[in-house]
Amino acid sequence: MRADRLLSLLLLLQNRGRMTAPELAAELEVSVRTIHRDIDALGASGVPVLADRGPAGGYRLADGYRTRLTGLTDAQAGSLFLAGAPGPARELGLGADLAAAQLKLQAALPAALAERARRIQDRFHLDAPAWFREADPVPHLAQIAQAVWDQHVLRTHYRRWRGEVRRALRPLGLVLKGGIWYLVADVDDAVRTYRVSRFLTVDTAPERFERPTGFELAAYWQESTSRLDAALRQQTAELRLSPRGQLLLPMQFGAAGTRALAEAEPADADGWVRLRIAVESPAVAVGDLLRLGTEAEVLGPPELRRALAKTVTALAGRYAPDEVPVPAPRASP
Repeated sequence: MRADRLLSLLLLLQNRGRMTAPELAAELEVSVRTIHRDIDALGASGVPVLADRGPAGGYRLADGYRTRLTGLTDAQAGSLFLAGAPGPARELGLGADLAAAQLKLQAALPAALAERARRIQDRFHLDAPAWFREADPVPHLAQIAQAVWDQHVLRTHYRRWRGEVRRALRPLGLVLKGGIWYLVADVDDAVRTYRVSRFLTVDTAPERFERPTGFELAAYWQESTSRLDAALRQQTAELRLSPRGQLLLPMQFGAAGTRALAEAEPADADGWVRLRIAVESPAVAVGDLLRLGTEAEVLGPPELRRALAKTVTALAGRYAPDEVPVPAPRASP
């Protein structure tokens, strides 16, 4: 571990130039005292590390010195596929490998390309989790990821909507969707999807398994999400939308709302439009459509309109004043 850290320290100085001990400690997640010891070790091994004093000081390599010890380990090479998502890489236990791999790549690149890579990293960042939602706790994620890689069976205790279940899973892959991790696994000769945060316990079994012939994670996920969307959105609602409602629809319904607006009828004199949009079951659709407030009117189907009217009436009753004030009688002239 110390040899890896010394190489990372050397590559940091080579790629970034002068750095202070606290900056190096923060990058390598060690103490400042450890950095001082590692700098001494590099100097003892013949690496020309110079220490500049003063407010603008720090450690740097002697002019012209470059190392070519930039070979990637297996873990570092694999972590490069998560180079755009440092948060998920840390959750998978690959954060240190990813950082080391990026340093080695930068050291191996010609100066012009290395500078371009640094500029891209400074200007573009992927933040996978969705807005206004705490990330799922995933304490078993690293263990599950290792089992996916090693093709080991997992014995799990899982919390479903209808209760808890214990199953032996053959983990095939992990998917990060909207900041939520999902495990795709083979169980009882059927491929299924599990939300990682709902695993109560996970034990890695000694037995290994063979992946299904021809299985492709990306293709399965695309087919699975398309099938789920089609199964959920089996009804169509007809709406009237105000101008403001037309702005809200894509925000509340995503791509489905954008498509519905593109196919809407021409606006009337007040700017309202009529359109049709795919929705889920009435119980779910009522909640979705209420988020549009008074900027929308549901025209059909009748059962959805009745369900909305029933919900709105119940809400009005719940929030009505307990006592309606009675106006005082006017005095006779």
